[in-house]
Amino acid sequence: MYSQILCKGTAAAVAARRMRNILGAVLGRDGWTWRTLEVKLVNTSSGDTVKIGDVSYKLKTPRNPELVPVKYISGSLPQTVAQHLRWIMQKDLLGQDVFLIGPPGPLRRSIAMQYLELTQREVEYVSLTRDTTETDLKQRREIRSGTAFYVDQCAVRAATKGRILVLEGLEKAERNVLPVLNNLLENREMQLEDGRFLMSAERYDKLLQEHTKEVLDGWKIVRVSEDFRVIALGLPVPKYKGNPLDPPLRSRFQARDIYYLPFKDQLELLYTAGPNVAPERVSQLLSLATTLCSQESSTLGLADFPVDNLLPALQVLNVLPMLSSQQLVQRLYPYRSMLGKDGHTAVEGVLSRFELLDGHRQPVPSTILNVYPARDLEGRADVTLCIADKDVTFQVPAGTKKPRLPNSSPTFISTSSHAQLLAEMMQSHMVKDMCLIGAKGCGKSVIAKEFAEMLGYTIEPVLLYQDMTARDLLQQRYTLPNGDTAWRASPLVTAAQEGKLLLLDGIHRVNLGTLAVLSRLLHDRELALYDGTRLLRWDRYQSIKEELQLTDQQLQERSIFPIHPSFRVLALAEPPVVGASGSTSSSGGQQWLGPELLTMFLYHTVTPLARAEEMRLIQGLTPNVPKEAVEQLLHLTHSLRKTNDPMAQSLASSLSTRQLLRICRRLSQYPEESIAHAVNKACLSRFLPSLARASLQKNLANCSVQDTPDHEHIRNRTCTVKSGVLTIGSVSAPIHNPSEKMKVPDVLFYDNEQHMMVMEDMLKDFLLGEHLLLVGNQGVGKNKIVDRFLHLLNRPREYLQLHRDTTVQTLTLQPSVRDGIIVYEDSPLVKAVKLGHILVIDEADKAPTNVTCILKTLVESGEMILADGRRIVSDLREAEGRSNTIAMHPDFRMLVLANRPGFPFLGNDFFGALGDIFSCHAVDNPKPQAELAMLKQYGPDVPDATLQKLVGAFGELRSMADQGTITYPYSTREVVNIVKHLQKFPDEGLANVVRNVFDFDSYNKDTQEVLIGALHKHGIPIGAKPSSVNLARELPLPEVRMSGYWTTNLGGNARRTLLCPTETHPIDIKGPVFLHVQGYPCDRQESRALSFSEEKASWQIPMNEVNIICDVTTKDDVLYVATCNPVSLYTMKERGETIHCMELYDVFPRTISGVSQPFITIATLGSPLEGQIVLHEEQSNTVLHLDMVTGAVRRLMLSQDSDQPSTKASNWWSSKGQQGGHKMCRDFAHKNWLLFYKEDGNQLEVLDVLEGRVHSISLPINLKSVFLVAEDRWLLLDSNTNKKFLLTKPMHMGAEDSGVCQLHAISEDMVSSGHGATSGEVCVPQMLSCDQLPNENLSVALDQKIVSPNRLLADSGSYTRVVVGFPDLMSPNEVYSFKRPVDLSEMKGGDSGGHTLFRSGLRSGAPKRTNCVSLLSANQVVRALPPNQVPLKEVYPKDITPPMTAAYLEVTDLNSKKVKYIPVPRSMTISPYTSWLSKVSDSDVLLAGLGSGGVVTVDMGGYVRLWETGLDNLQRSLMEWRNMIGSEDGRPIQITIQRDSGLDVTAPKHGKIDPNNAPHVGGNQWAGGTGGRDTAGLGGRGGPYRLDAGHKVYQVSQAEKDAVPEEVRRAAREMGEKAFKERLKEIDMSEYDGATYERFSKAVRRQVQSLRIILDSLQAKGKERQWLKNQALGELDDAKIIDGLTGEKAIYKRRGELDPELGSPQQKPKRLRVLADVSGSMYRFNGVDGRLERSMEAVCMVMEALESYEHKFKYDIVGHSGDGYDIELVRADKVPKNNKQRLKVLKNMHAHAQFCMSGDYTLEGTQAGIQELAREEADERFVVVLSDANLERYGIQPEHFARVLTSDPQVNAFAIFIGSLGDQAERLQKTLPAGRSFVAMDTKQIPQILQQIFTSTMLSSA
Repeated sequence: MYSQILCKGTAAAVAARRMRNILGAVLGRDGWTWRTLEVKLVNTSSGDTVKIGDVSYKLKTPRNPELVPVKYISGSLPQTVAQHLRWIMQKDLLGQDVFLIGPPGPLRRSIAMQYLELTQREVEYVSLTRDTTETDLKQRREIRSGTAFYVDQCAVRAATKGRILVLEGLEKAERNVLPVLNNLLENREMQLEDGRFLMSAERYDKLLQEHTKEVLDGWKIVRVSEDFRVIALGLPVPKYKGNPLDPPLRSRFQARDIYYLPFKDQLELLYTAGPNVAPERVSQLLSLATTLCSQESSTLGLADFPVDNLLPALQVLNVLPMLSSQQLVQRLYPYRSMLGKDGHTAVEGVLSRFELLDGHRQPVPSTILNVYPARDLEGRADVTLCIADKDVTFQVPAGTKKPRLPNSSPTFISTSSHAQLLAEMMQSHMVKDMCLIGAKGCGKSVIAKEFAEMLGYTIEPVLLYQDMTARDLLQQRYTLPNGDTAWRASPLVTAAQEGKLLLLDGIHRVNLGTLAVLSRLLHDRELALYDGTRLLRWDRYQSIKEELQLTDQQLQERSIFPIHPSFRVLALAEPPVVGASGSTSSSGGQQWLGPELLTMFLYHTVTPLARAEEMRLIQGLTPNVPKEAVEQLLHLTHSLRKTNDPMAQSLASSLSTRQLLRICRRLSQYPEESIAHAVNKACLSRFLPSLARASLQKNLANCSVQDTPDHEHIRNRTCTVKSGVLTIGSVSAPIHNPSEKMKVPDVLFYDNEQHMMVMEDMLKDFLLGEHLLLVGNQGVGKNKIVDRFLHLLNRPREYLQLHRDTTVQTLTLQPSVRDGIIVYEDSPLVKAVKLGHILVIDEADKAPTNVTCILKTLVESGEMILADGRRIVSDLREAEGRSNTIAMHPDFRMLVLANRPGFPFLGNDFFGALGDIFSCHAVDNPKPQAELAMLKQYGPDVPDATLQKLVGAFGELRSMADQGTITYPYSTREVVNIVKHLQKFPDEGLANVVRNVFDFDSYNKDTQEVLIGALHKHGIPIGAKPSSVNLARELPLPEVRMSGYWTTNLGGNARRTLLCPTETHPIDIKGPVFLHVQGYPCDRQESRALSFSEEKASWQIPMNEVNIICDVTTKDDVLYVATCNPVSLYTMKERGETIHCMELYDVFPRTISGVSQPFITIATLGSPLEGQIVLHEEQSNTVLHLDMVTGAVRRLMLSQDSDQPSTKASNWWSSKGQQGGHKMCRDFAHKNWLLFYKEDGNQLEVLDVLEGRVHSISLPINLKSVFLVAEDRWLLLDSNTNKKFLLTKPMHMGAEDSGVCQLHAISEDMVSSGHGATSGEVCVPQMLSCDQLPNENLSVALDQKIVSPNRLLADSGSYTRVVVGFPDLMSPNEVYSFKRPVDLSEMKGGDSGGHTLFRSGLRSGAPKRTNCVSLLSANQVVRALPPNQVPLKEVYPKDITPPMTAAYLEVTDLNSKKVKYIPVPRSMTISPYTSWLSKVSDSDVLLAGLGSGGVVTVDMGGYVRLWETGLDNLQRSLMEWRNMIGSEDGRPIQITIQRDSGLDVTAPKHGKIDPNNAPHVGGNQWAGGTGGRDTAGLGGRGGPYRLDAGHKVYQVSQAEKDAVPEEVRRAAREMGEKAFKERLKEIDMSEYDGATYERFSKAVRRQVQSLRIILDSLQAKGKERQWLKNQALGELDDAKIIDGLTGEKAIYKRRGELDPELGSPQQKPKRLRVLADVSGSMYRFNGVDGRLERSMEAVCMVMEALESYEHKFKYDIVGHSGDGYDIELVRADKVPKNNKQRLKVLKNMHAHAQFCMSGDYTLEGTQAGIQELAREEADERFVVVLSDANLERYGIQPEHFARVLTSDPQVNAFAIFIGSLGDQAERLQKTLPAGRSFVAMDTKQIPQILQQIFTSTMLSSA
């Protein structure tokens, strides 16, 4: 097993003998029977010979002995290696090239080097990478003193000088690079660029016999040495990643499989390495390694175990035998980080099999006690660790500075886990380079820094980025001042020479092919650079120096340098993404940790801190942060980190330790800030997908982090600049005094509340020294805010705009060539760093994240290396001593602007990659008030109404964009542009100007419908014509006649004047009870969108269908509506956004017989009781006082005996024993007094609400009704005779002495009518105004100039009457009447009314509400009439059928002497209690006045409409409306002649071309005419296209243009129908089926469309082309600018489709399963809420949206019902392709639900679905469950269901419950995980919810 090498001593022989004695016992005697190969060095006279076994090779003396490898053969060679060497020697003797193939690791290279060392051959080593090009192998041009000439590269040098070319990593080189070598390998021939030709030795020698050497040199023929060989080292490619070998290349090599050493050889090596370690432990470790390299383990998807690293591991164990084996294995093979669940179990199975699972007990606690420099050795340090209470000291490499004690740094707070980690790192540091794996922001960089300082290392940070090339890592080219090209060593190389600690930050980002360059450096500490320099391991360098007796100087001239013995590499990486493909996918994560990287490092994981540790850390670094704040924060963070929900995990990654520290730094400065605000800011919750946002809010609530409601609106932020101090809100900062004034931005900025908030927030962070990141949609003012911010601070800014093609070079330096010398221009970034300016980086999300991540080191450590070798450092002390460093100015800051991640911006996720190193601010559109204020400043002359409409409409569109109904987020920028236009051109209509924004969407029908809907809702009449004015037709009023006198009898006659006694008592108040006031959103529709009518706006009150509206009243602009079944009160502002509702169900319980039907009247009180209401129930005479703000309800007891309502359960709608109800007069409620009386009663009760007293007045008459005509004069009607009385009362009832009221009778005298008879009827007023008409109105009404008190009166016989002189003048008052042709009370028949269908025969008794209002200032009386009381024949022309209406508003206008009837549309729904309804009002509406010139109606379905009736108001509104539409089409038309040509359209044609180009107007034949038709030209009609021949344009009038002939329209229609029918025929579908399917499809068309838009754009994003480098044409690659100078060809880059990396797994489709509920209950309740149909629509949506994306989304649809949980509806491999197949699926669902058994399998179905999908191959997996599961009814615990939903982290499961009874759905949602469960109370939401799930999860990374 052990052969000997005859070396200088026989120490090796002794060692081998000792080994044999040890092993003899282990292996038994037969272990030694096989033939051993001996390697001998034989000295003969003719020179030395090396003999391996029976093969011998004659040595030659090398010409360049320093190029021969040394110290690769140490001691004895294992037998296997000797076998390999013998084979290589055989091939060498045959003159063949060899290919050593085998698993990753240094073994193949060391065998090759050992062979070269044995045979004393010089080596040319080249490590191939994906960046290697032909020039790296053959010849490269360099410029010397202005001339370009060729320098031979490794292959040519090796061939001519007879060296051995070692090519490592053939699988890394790009295809078509290596064939360059084909001819050299086969025939030893090669044509060089400089014209020379390499020729094989035999042919050259033959030619040499015929020609002299000079001749051959003249022919430029060069001899290839016969000693030239190639040794290629590569990995077998199908197993490992890389490019497969090119067949022609492969055929030129002889292959040898170099597998790991056999078990025994390996074991021996390990025994020697670890003599202190128990032998069985060694063999266990080796057995584990061998198992994990076996074929079986690789089929499980486990990476190979790095066997070669067992040696260093054992060296650690040798020093520290008490370490746990499992911990050690974890360092060699970090399976916890890189493998999934299955991988874990597999590895742990093997561990336990070999008894290595000792790590289940706690890791051995260890800490570093002391570090001090070693006495005898330079560059070493003695480290003392305390491990398990034992102190162990060992030596480790140390840096050049003095080591310092652990835990002595003020910025590093040691926690126990970090102390443990540092101790473990010390152990690994003893033997090998390390890599730290940890999530971003968990402290890797800090730990690395602490580690370096402890050992006295200088850190050399190198940030790796994705498209980094091997050159960027090792050497870059540059030009000397004289124009010569040269190579500059990279920081990595200088670090190696100077013995620093090299920090490779981000090895997870860089391409594996690039990292391979470092493998030789990491394994052997050797490196070959591009310019031929070689770096050697320290001891190898020393031995060469001794053997060849050369000085350092001489070796350096031969470009050989030592690598400093202290040099070490520490890599930092983020955890590999388990299961991700190896290629750098757009989602960022990747499985980078493969078998090759495993061999390079020992791995340590930085675990996230425990809560207590994090707490200590935060308090240590931010000492004065409030403690409870930190506790809440940590509670939240750790609860997010613990869940296995990927959504919560991603939120947790935004709350890394770094972010938490930032939040705490800020809280310690501003302790009053809310934590919720800080968390939302850190997670950018405003722009999270809706599900993630819900999840965050729920977690915040669970951790009881309340968002304190901001008192933002109260505190008005201003920004002031006083004596050099800027104050924004509550934060102040000194103003900078810049040297470069012109770089300070100055911008037009209008302050508004919201932007001030953002700026205040920014200033806080700015003062804390943070760099800021502003994220927002487009056009929300990010740039404006930043510019304004810098302007206020007076800071100069540098500006960088990023884009798709931004590279690392463009961010830092721009190279250019001047006079043949390469010069670098500083980019704005470098300038800002130097001068301390503010760098504004715009559109950061457009640049690839791998480019922008170089900002990370700049922000974090303040260091960055530039392409020209300069370096930015933040520590000024460091900068002083060193040349070419740039000290970072202390004022330097970055402000980065980016759009929000996700659709529709589809930028790169800048926030995801770098969000946690910036302080993030979400910038949103201003809130409505702020936006309005801002727009006013942009458009001071634009009417307010217009601005409000714009703000409202855009606000609605933005919320739609947030919900995903529309894709484009409309922003402030668009509104500002509209306002600017309106400001400049005030005559243009708003409807026209908004098209500037919305014409982008004019071709997308669905989006357009949504937009127009939203604009119309806010009253922007887009699409309306100025002529569409639909005002009601006016009819003339009859002449006004004086019809009689009213005389009030005063004094004298005692019989006529009666005194009425009054008594006063305080009222009794019960209560208060507090009821809940519920707010509902008010969905107000502006009604004047498409046409102008009296109706202004409308909305629906959120009430139950069976409820009945029974009163409506208004005060100022507030509406109050009362309903009576159940009793509730709604209040809303005319322009408000919320409807408040108070349910009084509990106050008015139903009586037992259920027949009590309450009837409510409400009165609104005035100042100081504003907003309070008195509610009166007529039957029980209950008076309640309600406060809508607090929800307090008090009962007012008017009389002591009124506690018991009448015993008889009277109901006011039964005609039996009609008994009068109690009434309330509320005309003076605004003065806070009300009057109550009972019909047929003889008492008035006056309630003074403010004083809390009741005055009762007893009367001598029985009352029919009371009209309060003035505050102190009331008109009473006697119930028996209809006689009128006037009651006058003293003004102040409080005065005791005047406790008497007087009652005067009124006598009515009629004027004899024209026929001589006196009309004997007495007028019974229905409405009597309580105030008088203004004098001018009175004069107009009566056509005479008159000034007098007056009252308006309305009764059934007249339109209106004016009583002049009443009630103040005591002389006879004249009554003027506008008589009706027919009395209303007689118009009963011929019902054409709303719902009279139900009503006939039920109208007994007069309705309760008269619905008549006087609008005194507008001089109008408005009443609502049922259609049967309206003269429809006069209102509508003969041929028009009157519309179906609920009522007509009869507007009697006394100014214009006209009456008009405005139709009120029918209500959508109507209560089934029709008889009850008919008692409320005789038409289907209730009416109340609103303001001075309008009324409000509420129909029985609860639909509120606002009407404008006053003529002046109408005229004003019409003007505004016309202005909004603008003139005809708003274009300046250069018309001179308008004439109607009277010709009709024939077929379009081009027309003849006139050779003279004379102008043609009309005439139908010339091309390029103006004003013609059919031919091509300008301004004509019906021509095929416009053609301009440069003439004055004549316009055909618009009306003629619009008139497309009917037959043309019909043809288009028929064409569409025909196509539809043919399509149906094609898929064999009947028209009925077609229509059925269309019904489902149409319902979800919009969702399908928006999903498909997103899918398309994601697909496009995935196909975005990449830069292909080293191209012969394209754009100049900055990195190759010097190669360009020297004249190389492949210096361009161009965009192209990047082939997927070889060996990277195929992109798998995403897998979706929809579990649809098809149980019986779905069918049963479908009639109630359409749930089955909605689910069918949702299924239809899935099928349509994913059609033709089958390669990306594999979906199936499974039903679950009482019959089982796996009813197959759509199979994944057989998805429906057309409407017929889709309809079949829907029919199956329907049929199944109709006929299945009852029962519920939701749970089982979900479980089965999740398990099944987890087993399938897929990129991501989704399960969506639709269910109406009444979980509780089936005894399913919601917690159990929650567990099932999150049972497998690989499967994202979502549940949509169809809301069922009561609050059950709500309760469910509380227990289920946030963002995973939805409750659709309204089944219409199901498709929306499904769309939401898709967009926020599946499509976020499609």
